[in-house]
Amino acid sequence: MKLSVITDEISQEFEHALDVMLEYGVHAAELRGLWGSNIGELTPEQVERAKRALSERGMAVSCLATPFYKCDLGEETASVAGQMHLARARGHGEQMALLERCCALAHAFGTPYIRVFTFWRRGELTPEIEARIVESFAEPIRIAEREGVTLVLENEHACFICTGAETGRVVRAIGSPRVRVCWDPGNALAAGERPYPDGYEAVRGLVDHVHVKDAALQPDGSPKWCVVGQGAVGYAGQIEALRTDGYTGHLSLETHYVPEGGTPEDGSRECLAALRDLVG
Repeated sequence: MKLSVITDEISQEFEHALDVMLEYGVHAAELRGLWGSNIGELTPEQVERAKRALSERGMAVSCLATPFYKCDLGEETASVAGQMHLARARGHGEQMALLERCCALAHAFGTPYIRVFTFWRRGELTPEIEARIVESFAEPIRIAEREGVTLVLENEHACFICTGAETGRVVRAIGSPRVRVCWDPGNALAAGERPYPDGYEAVRGLVDHVHVKDAALQPDGSPKWCVVGQGAVGYAGQIEALRTDGYTGHLSLETHYVPEGGTPEDGSRECLAALRDLVG
């Protein structure tokens, strides 16, 4: 297993975020927000600046954390029902152009992985909606096959597919090697699932990328983000299970944790130290 960080969890100042990562021996970056711009909105000049910063430090890109399919299912009106991380809202009809753009960026940054979602959760997930979600991946798969990239579907509690059980079921129904899982145990916890072992068991064998954040559950069931390993996810067991299963991909830190009176960088530093100890 290799460590990575979604850089904007440390800072929007990309070069500084990379330097912090290097202090903890992390040599792979996941790209989402750089200098106040979402990955899907980077200018050619920003792309070249980012590539140069990575090259100068001998660092690679683990994944592009794109906002693909953070939209309403089948709706052309652009809307927002969750975190966008600087991305502009797009309707369903704009999504393929976004994916094409992100494929070009994946080639530029030398990563095969593009993180994707499954539409804003509007009410309950029904069998009909689930079938429509599966069908909605037909065109993205054609694009991914042509471009030689892999779409890693993240379980996200603001989207229809938010638990390990739902993610495993949908990815198996999609049935393409071009669609794999970005397993996020913290999101599964926020969605009301026990992420380890229950959620992980449902996605076992499908995981190509892992996001790492931890939380304690508050009385109302909402997550209170905390230092990795100090919450309810059960990361010691989760990491050991990944190791036992031969997982060789990245554990990509996405802390969301900011200590009281501190900064996102402070929280990321605490979590990086803890995660490094957990991985051993």
